[in-house]
Amino acid sequence: MPVEFGVLGPVTAWDGAGAAVALKGPRHRAVLGRLIVARRRVVPVARLVDDLWADPPQDAVGAVRTFVAALRRALEPERPPRAPARLLVTEGPGYALRAEPGAVDAWRFEQTLTEAATLPPQDALDRLEEALGWWRGPAYAGFAEETWARAERTRLGELRLHAVERRAEARLDLGRAADAVPDLDAHVADHPWREDAWRLLALALYRTGRQGDALAVLRRARVLLIEQLGVDPGPGLRRLETDILGQARHLDPAPPPPGDAAERVWAEAASAYDRTVASGARARLDSTVSLLRNLAVTGGGGLEAAREHRLAAVEAAEETGDAELTARVIGAYDVPAIWTRVDDPRQAAQVVAAAERTLAALRPDAHPAARARLLATIALESRGTRSARGPQAARQAEEIARGLDDPALLAFALNGLFMQTFHRAGLAAHRDAIGAELVAVSARHGLATYEVLGHLIRLQARSALADFPGADGHAAAADLLAERHELPLVGVFTRWYEALRLTETGRTPAADASYAEAAARLDGAAMPGLERGLLPLALLCLRLRHGRPDATHVTDVTDARIGRILDESTDWGPYEPWARPLVLLSQGRRGEAAEALRRLPDPPRDLLLEAMWCLAARAAIAVGDRETMKRAHAELTPAAGELAGAGSGLLTLGPVAQHLDDLAAALKGGPR
Repeated sequence: MPVEFGVLGPVTAWDGAGAAVALKGPRHRAVLGRLIVARRRVVPVARLVDDLWADPPQDAVGAVRTFVAALRRALEPERPPRAPARLLVTEGPGYALRAEPGAVDAWRFEQTLTEAATLPPQDALDRLEEALGWWRGPAYAGFAEETWARAERTRLGELRLHAVERRAEARLDLGRAADAVPDLDAHVADHPWREDAWRLLALALYRTGRQGDALAVLRRARVLLIEQLGVDPGPGLRRLETDILGQARHLDPAPPPPGDAAERVWAEAASAYDRTVASGARARLDSTVSLLRNLAVTGGGGLEAAREHRLAAVEAAEETGDAELTARVIGAYDVPAIWTRVDDPRQAAQVVAAAERTLAALRPDAHPAARARLLATIALESRGTRSARGPQAARQAEEIARGLDDPALLAFALNGLFMQTFHRAGLAAHRDAIGAELVAVSARHGLATYEVLGHLIRLQARSALADFPGADGHAAAADLLAERHELPLVGVFTRWYEALRLTETGRTPAADASYAEAAARLDGAAMPGLERGLLPLALLCLRLRHGRPDATHVTDVTDARIGRILDESTDWGPYEPWARPLVLLSQGRRGEAAEALRRLPDPPRDLLLEAMWCLAARAAIAVGDRETMKRAHAELTPAAGELAGAGSGLLTLGPVAQHLDDLAAALKGGPR
């Protein structure tokens, strides 16, 4: 398995799966770091002894050999006994680390910096951003005082400073001067002797229309250079000051290359906003939440960042004491939501509380749309709970929205209404109607994200109703809109639907692989409310759908692969109470399974309501728990015409009617 090494921070190593390799103590790390400094060359044992100890112990050579042996075991754990090492090798009088050129982060960093110098600005910027992200702290952290590391630490530190400046230069070349200013400002504060950094900062300020600030920076550079280093500014800084005073035309940015016009417009607009809108202006909060709304649909990183800053924006608005401003800030975050479990329950509760306070504080003559948006927010953020307030708020928001000529508000209210249609099983047809209206309203008025939401809702509903040709059409429509409008998170749901589709057609091995691929798309999607426990749940449902009825017998290779989830180490996330009885049954622990069923709560009112009751039903039939069988039968009866779990668009346990028949037979004392 390939091993990678890191010295741009503490000395460490990672295995092929990205997990940290256990390197034991500081002496082991020192040996590894010293060999990396040597760049594949042999380091004699005597030199290692001198580098490791100021006053070597009597058996220093033996200790070095012990460290090397331990490192070899850690770096090549699968190497057979007595087989020669391939990575940390013995050669001549010492040892060498035969790492590949790309296996050490410092070597990759240096190579990337060299390559970036020959690339177009955008490519150079991308490579430099990536490379600077490899730094986890000072190079060879922990060995700052060691003679063997000092020169390399200094050299790598200088390369990093150079990379920061080249990144700023690439941003300037792309017309993104405003983006370059914050990093350069911090850079010159930490490294005031770097004249090129001062030059770039002054130029960036000038190109954002801040000529006075640019000249002030040059004056500050002159004072610091004279006072701290006793030298005058070099010709580059002096010439730039003259050119700024004369507004030399060559200081203006070059026209952007084709394709970079959007970057230029963004940079110029952001710069103009910063110059013209006062830092304490309330308009900044309105603009911030609009930006966060757009950020949330750009991908996992954007969604996570938007979620992180949303609550801060709400709190800042409340601090102003302006209820109408707060209502706008809360209500403007109308990000379409398809999954019925919130990603951050604590934050959701705080947003609901803020929305309720704001509703109470609004003047009687406040615009009805402000109230409707607050109510829709409450309905959305209360999803998956048993609060009566959520359904009430959804109905109120819908009523107000239908009385106003505001398609975007109606779409928001319909999203809240959708989230509150899980008070009982069997409501797929009702949700299908909501999805159809969302698609129609959104298509007429150009609301692309809500049009996607409508198609995803209909994908779920048609799946629950076993109309897979219809569901296929909505999946294709959602993917097409997502590609056209750059909405990458849509693919998470449509890929899971593909796995569901394979499950329902009985193609178990293909479904197994498809679920693994779909789960990989959740990595980095920033949707913990969806991700945690979902893959093992889907595989369990796949086994129950096409395996033996008792869910305890492994019949073929595919079943064996799925069967590995049925153990105590599996993270079932929020689905653990409903999966646990079946896990215990698979291990022959019938009594514990029966006890787990007796403690089983009612499932959350969400997209997996029917699936959780079906899991409970399977376990209850297996242990003869008549009380749970009765509860499951009563809850599932309204969904008799649906496929259990398929309303999620993610997984299926087959027809609810079959589960009801099994329950009825068991309750009558028939065969199980």
